[in-house]
Amino acid sequence: MSQLDLGSLFSDRANSMKPSPIRELMSYIKQPGMISFAGGNPDPRIFPITEFAQSAKILERDGKTALQYGATDGYEPLKDFVANWMAPRMGRLTKPEELIITSGSQQGMDLLCAALINPGECVVVEAPTYPGAIHTMRNRGAEFITIPCDADGMKIDMLPEALNDARSAGRVVKFIYSIVNFQNPSGSTLSSERRGKLLKVAEDYGLIVFEDDPYGHLRYDGIHEPTMFSMDDSGRVVYACSFSKILAPGARVAWVTGHPDIVRKMVMVKQGADMCTSLVAQAMVAQYCTDGCMDSFLPKIVSHYRAKRDVMASAFARYLPSDAEYSVPAGGFFFWIRVPGIDTRELFKKGIERGVAFVNGSAFYANGGGEDYLRACFTFATQDELDEGARRLSLAIADMN
Repeated sequence: MSQLDLGSLFSDRANSMKPSPIRELMSYIKQPGMISFAGGNPDPRIFPITEFAQSAKILERDGKTALQYGATDGYEPLKDFVANWMAPRMGRLTKPEELIITSGSQQGMDLLCAALINPGECVVVEAPTYPGAIHTMRNRGAEFITIPCDADGMKIDMLPEALNDARSAGRVVKFIYSIVNFQNPSGSTLSSERRGKLLKVAEDYGLIVFEDDPYGHLRYDGIHEPTMFSMDDSGRVVYACSFSKILAPGARVAWVTGHPDIVRKMVMVKQGADMCTSLVAQAMVAQYCTDGCMDSFLPKIVSHYRAKRDVMASAFARYLPSDAEYSVPAGGFFFWIRVPGIDTRELFKKGIERGVAFVNGSAFYANGGGEDYLRACFTFATQDELDEGARRLSLAIADMN
């Protein structure tokens, strides 16, 4: 019997896919005694297990609905809560037709790409940016135009030249993607001034802005910047947020708010993907939120993660070499560290030998770069592990010299 030639059966897109660089690290992270700064995971020790379990009472009261197929755009009580809860940040009460509930924020990203991107068309992304975004967009056939970041986020002044160059080369650009608050991985926040400039550039060039905000509720210092959605009156901003970082990622419940015509296209794509996000999960999240648990839990998680951030900052100040470059993030999950002259792909190997894992910087660049950077997550490890992991990281860096 002849061997099955799967290579000839896979689609061109499937054959061109690459695995997630962070998911590929899991085998290392699970080694006994390993301290992980790698995955951007919330701390399971602070999950509101008891409160969320109590929200299952919705099944007794509304089980005939929650256990049935649901509307593709989402469970109405949850949509109502999100619209009202987010109204201060969004600048107004959004309408039901402007909101879709998704199975995690990554699905929202995928649905938007499916609605907007033809193979070979371009997305503007930050350099660095979230690898999951690169992965999702590339799987939809996107190519990338990258704009560097600094402490105030994407360098918007570089955008017009990059867009003009793309147009001169015959490239089609569809949208600009920005992680606006406590960016993954850099920790930077797009300043209010740059948010306004970004909207102006998007208007001038006829582009959508995808405002990704998974960390926006987790601010430890300072005051919140206005959402770009609240600054926009043209309908070009698509805003995404998630319960993954502020409740638990296992719920797989997120939302996207945008122009009704864009949301409608996303709903059509989702109908062919999973029909609807788990109605059980949506109903439980809605019950948890309407019981007031979200509002009471957020201050606790902010305090918890602020303390962890401070421990990692103190440990890095104590252990890392003097030429290591980093800023203490005002929120979110991550430190972004430059170790001049050191290839962090090789440093990763030394780190594993020393018992500490991180993500090397090149994983965060769509078009190459970041070889001397690394990302360290402070939310998952215990406070003792944060200190010891920083010490091990410093030893791994010393091993490179």
